[in-house]
This record gives sequence, C-alpha cells and structure tokens, in this order.
Amino acid sequence: MPETTLADLAHEVRSKNAGPFWVTMELFMRDAEGYRIAADESFLNERVIAELYRVERSTVQLFRIPALNVVKISFPRPVSQGSLRDRDIHAGQHHVPLARLRIPGRAGSSTVS
Repeated sequence: MPETTLADLAHEVRSKNAGPFWVTMELFMRDAEGYRIAADESFLNERVIAELYRVERSTVQLFRIPALNVVKISFPRPVSQGSLRDRDIHAGQHHVPLARLRIPGRAGSSTVS
C-alpha cells in the first residue's frame, strides 16, 4: 500500500511568487489531524525544506496558523523573477516536492505519484 503524502492530507498545496525574490508555499490541510501532522516540527521544519529545495536553512521561514489549519513556507527564489535563468516566473510549480513529501508510518491511498 503506498505511503500517505502531504497532498493526501491537504485540501490544497500551492506555491506562488512573493515578489521578485521570494517563493511562498501554502498547505491548506483538510482537518485538525492533517494540520497536526503538517505543523509537527519534527516532521516539517527548516532543515527539511532546505534539503527539498536546495536553499540555505537559515533563509527558510515557516508560519504555522492553527486557527486556519494552514502551514505557510517562504524562502528566497534561486534566481530573481523574470531573470534569464528563471524557469517558473510565477513559482507555480514549486509546491510539487512539498506535496509529494511522504508521511512516515502512514499508509494510505496516495493521489500523488
């Protein structure tokens, strides 16, 4: 049975640019249990994001918003928006590695492959 991913527990996982120099991703969790997992610092933290996105750990910002069951993550873009090496001007695809992050010890029907 495939492992459960963050996408399985979320209503929506999205990314967007936050100005020309930052990317923001948001996890809108379906319920309090999903939020509890996504907000768990031993599971999702600055080190994990830094490794997933190859950015400096010290630049990663995580915001946990329990009243909304939302986790927001921001970090500097690898290249500035619209520059010659920018491959995603709207940062609309950056959320995919986060959405595919597997929840340890939870099996389920994964909708993300």
